Amino acid sequence: MTPKLIVSVALPVPLRRLFDYGVAQEHEQAIRKGMRVWVSFGRRKLVGIVWEVKTHSDYDLNKIKLIESVIDDAPIFEPDIQKLMFWVSQYYQHSLGESLAAAMPAKLRKGEPNLAPKVKFLRLTEQGHAVEESDVKRAPKQWLLIKELKEQSAKRSALSEHFSSAIIKAVEAKGWVEEFECDDSPVSKFSDWEPETKPKANVEQSLAITAITSSIGEFACFLLEGITGSGKTEVYLNAIQSVLAKQEQVLILVPEIGLTPQMVSRFEKRFGQDIGLLHSGINDTIRLNVWQRAKKGELSLVIGTRSAIFTPFKQLGMIIVDEEHDNSYKQQDGLRYHARDIAVMRARNNQIPMVLGSATPSLQTLQNALQGKYRHLQLRERAGVARKAKYNLHDIRGQQLTFGLSTGMITRIKQHLDAGNQVMIFINRRGYAPALVCQQCGWVAECPRCTRSFTLHRVQRKLHCHHCDNIKPVPQQCSDCGHQELSPLGQGTEQLQEGLTQLFPGYQNVRIDSDSARGKDKLNAMFEQIHKNEFQLLVGTQILAKGHHFPRVTLVVLLDVDGALFSADFRATEHLAQLITQVAGRAGRADREGEMWLQTYHPDHPMLQDLINNGYGHFSRLALEERKHAELPPFHFQVLLRAQSTNASVASNFLMAARRLLPQQEGLSVIGPLPALMEKRQGQFRMQLILQSRSRQLLQQRVATLVTQIESMPEASKVRWSVDVDPQDFS
Repeated sequence: MTPKLIVSVALPVPLRRLFDYGVAQEHEQAIRKGMRVWVSFGRRKLVGIVWEVKTHSDYDLNKIKLIESVIDDAPIFEPDIQKLMFWVSQYYQHSLGESLAAAMPAKLRKGEPNLAPKVKFLRLTEQGHAVEESDVKRAPKQWLLIKELKEQSAKRSALSEHFSSAIIKAVEAKGWVEEFECDDSPVSKFSDWEPETKPKANVEQSLAITAITSSIGEFACFLLEGITGSGKTEVYLNAIQSVLAKQEQVLILVPEIGLTPQMVSRFEKRFGQDIGLLHSGINDTIRLNVWQRAKKGELSLVIGTRSAIFTPFKQLGMIIVDEEHDNSYKQQDGLRYHARDIAVMRARNNQIPMVLGSATPSLQTLQNALQGKYRHLQLRERAGVARKAKYNLHDIRGQQLTFGLSTGMITRIKQHLDAGNQVMIFINRRGYAPALVCQQCGWVAECPRCTRSFTLHRVQRKLHCHHCDNIKPVPQQCSDCGHQELSPLGQGTEQLQEGLTQLFPGYQNVRIDSDSARGKDKLNAMFEQIHKNEFQLLVGTQILAKGHHFPRVTLVVLLDVDGALFSADFRATEHLAQLITQVAGRAGRADREGEMWLQTYHPDHPMLQDLINNGYGHFSRLALEERKHAELPPFHFQVLLRAQSTNASVASNFLMAARRLLPQQEGLSVIGPLPALMEKRQGQFRMQLILQSRSRQLLQQRVATLVTQIESMPEASKVRWSVDVDPQDFS
């Protein structure tokens, strides 16, 4: 039977088009744009999103398949998100179906019902309410459980954190406790909440707060450029309070999950209400629950990492992007979006204000502010009595280093520790050493899939390639000459921690990197111990650099960052300057003076001299001038066409064929094909073609045409290829 109604469905496949399906008569009244449907696609069954409902098709209606079932009773994507995701798909040159899939929680991608998850609770039975302490003298733990449930029912999972399963099952077996299920909608905390005392805003903070709150109800994008410790979060809190007063919602993006616990704690103290969290550390059920509650308007505040930008809201009133410069906001595979840039477009579509906060704004954001596209707010002084840390360069040429530290620096660290302060030592390399070398013949243990050296992890007794996750045991002898004397080359966080234990035996140290902080709540527990002064020496990677407040830290030491001064990546010095400034900002944040020391073999390097003497603000504006003369972003726009294959020539030939499809046109530059900065990774040779233009519109038009042509190229089936709009990483 020929269907009367046709739907165009967006499917999670790389083909950049929609697919027509017929609608059976029983679904005609219910089907709407934004709903999920099950469809047959080749030999697979896929979950798709209805994108258009129509009565005609360009294909033979007798051959069109019918949708198999309709999953939802109502659209899961409201019109504002539909509009946003269409723009995302068009701008990032990505399949609409894959873009929509990236915006959904995993459970919805799999076709599960969009229903509030049922949570298991425990409550006392009538018999349980009659139990007295004297009835369970021999089981005091059982009495504690009953006593807690006499006040109110509780989640089974929450009780399991304090009572063993044996205790819970024992009281259930006696008929004192019963299980029931209900929606996980927590009771409001407002009844017993007392607001946190607000610190008095200084003049610069007050001006920023006034500017932001006066724009509520209309689109305005603010760059809040404030030095570390200047009180940017306090500005956020005051702005949020004005939005909540209008019964509207706020989305706050943070770059790392490590920043969420301290931010949540501070926001809960100020506003006294539940906050939705969205990051990689939560399970799929919780993620779906937050997604649904935000959509219903049950959550006024949602704090999340990159993908939280796609969260639906009933009445979104403001977006805040904290540490907007951070590269974590850029997705590096699949849909290669930048959450900060999508946030700007979403705020524009919804006609709401948004705030981009950073002590070290990206050059792109800074240029937009200097051009007047964004409103520029500056906080030049630290809040309260805190003073800016002193920046210093330490020339280590010709010096003997012990565990990466010079003799003078060891003495300086000891002085700070003896004064009762904490010291942070930063080295951006986890593991024990970046290489394992044979002392006899010079052989280096290399990953065969990446042709890069394995990182030695002595604690776990393994060699680990951080590029492809290849792991192997530490060899007993050299694979080339058989010699058994293998030595670590270079230094990582593990080795530095081991060295600090020897150098400062009277003080406790803690290592904070992605290895040591793995596990639920592990990082938050470490931070609590640091605040209690249980550790005096903090060793870590970039996890320590991002927004944390350690009032006892008075000295920050940076090790081994010289490599970024000579990188082939034109953004390397920008990232290094941001890193140095952010790490230095961890010192002297309370009433104690702070200082930062950077150990370097190149103390006369112009970039270091400018940063140390003039600060990030001067450096960034000088860097913008250099970018302008070099015709690089943000003054020119780039698109990166990537190709990879087990055969380097196949990837190169594909890109050459793609290049020939591009017309020679004034205003469009094409560079390549050329190898990626890391040519071989995971067994694949990686090549790149860079398209660049001063006109974003021209570049988008040419890339859109090129992508359509590439899809029909025979060479395209022989490689893995992708498009990266506004690329941030060329490695």
